[in-house]
Amino acid sequence: MIGICTDSNSQLPESLAQRYAVEVVPVTVTVDGHEYLEGVDLDADRFYELLGAEPRPRVSTSQPSPGQFAAAYDALLHRGCDQILSIHLMAATSGTLNSARLAAKSLPIPVRLVDSGTAGFGISCCVWAAAEAVARGASIDEAVQVAESLSPHIGAVIIVGQLEFMRTGSTLDKPDGIPVMKMHDGRLEIVDHATTMIDAIHIMTQTATGWGSRVNVAIGLADRSGEPFTQSLAAAIGASPNVLEIVRYRIGPSVGAYAGLGTVGCFMFPAA
Repeated sequence: MIGICTDSNSQLPESLAQRYAVEVVPVTVTVDGHEYLEGVDLDADRFYELLGAEPRPRVSTSQPSPGQFAAAYDALLHRGCDQILSIHLMAATSGTLNSARLAAKSLPIPVRLVDSGTAGFGISCCVWAAAEAVARGASIDEAVQVAESLSPHIGAVIIVGQLEFMRTGSTLDKPDGIPVMKMHDGRLEIVDHATTMIDAIHIMTQTATGWGSRVNVAIGLADRSGEPFTQSLAAAIGASPNVLEIVRYRIGPSVGAYAGLGTVGCFMFPAA
């Protein structure tokens, strides 16, 4: 039996974690010197409550330890798994994969490590696609191929609530209107400006539904202030016949630390 593991930077929602029995290893989030485990003792609502305080708190993140990965792998082993597929944040920006590699060395069963080549819910897209392949009877080699090849085909459109939080490597202007951004080569760039939230929903819907003849879509919400927007966005995208499934997820602390309050994300990828 193939077990699947990822890290909490993936923002994997409980609905998908339960469906595919995925073990999620928490990222450590430090807020003003206090350490929390994402999704364990710090959920999205509490994090944004802390983030909205004045003065703004100092927030940082750090990768899971090899010991945390060992605990997740042991849980899969005790569940009866004889192979593990471990899909994580791109190695170029984090040492997460190295922690996983160190933990895998002591395991009596093979662990296949996958650099997703992406971050945030992009990782979950790889997990979702690979786990669905396994559920349909794919071997671990086939599932690895699905996960490793998906990154170039993942689309993302994002409205960032606080642009100053973003680490893009370049200066972003703040023109009038709502900047709608897309992910490109692991960086965010402004692709359009919406004068109203209705315009923003239209832009995001067109992008998501135009991604292919059969697509899976995920809509992410940071703090609760964006809930009416995400509900309208889900309804608009869900009306398209080529959208097979929409899942909802929270933009948790390890991503929200850099995206800020008011952020909404939409990820999509071609369905098998």
